[in-house]
Amino acid sequence: MGEFWPVTDVLAHLDGSWRVERSVRDLASGAQGRFTGTTVFGPLEEPGAPQGLLHQESGTFVWQGTPRPAERTLRFLPGPSPATALVQFSDGRPFHDLDLSTGRYVADHPCAADLYRGEFTVRDENRWRTVWRVGGPAKDLVLTTDYTRLF
Repeated sequence: MGEFWPVTDVLAHLDGSWRVERSVRDLASGAQGRFTGTTVFGPLEEPGAPQGLLHQESGTFVWQGTPRPAERTLRFLPGPSPATALVQFSDGRPFHDLDLSTGRYVADHPCAADLYRGEFTVRDENRWRTVWRVGGPAKDLVLTTDYTRLF
């Protein structure tokens, strides 16, 4: 196909378990970190919530040689078309939109005075990547995450 792999149904595509490898670079200090773990996209089972997926990530984050357990939870809700989703934090606050109809999407998320800009690229049915560039007075980071489907 091309450089990117179009996704016709985001929630169906993400459903399941993924191996996660993330590098974190602090461009201001030169410090680097690494997260390894898994992300499970499973049914969102909350009373009154629309059908969607619960994104649960867990693993180990090593920053400046110190390993720590790390986890996060997001909600992926149906968007206006099957190729799209609305991504929320676990408490329901909006995070960003997602449209993988072309296999590539750029999303912005303002956070206080900082701006998170994420680029999502789908390589094929079993591999995708996010690159978040975080800039502002408080942060100057690049977070690159590779996802590989677990069978």
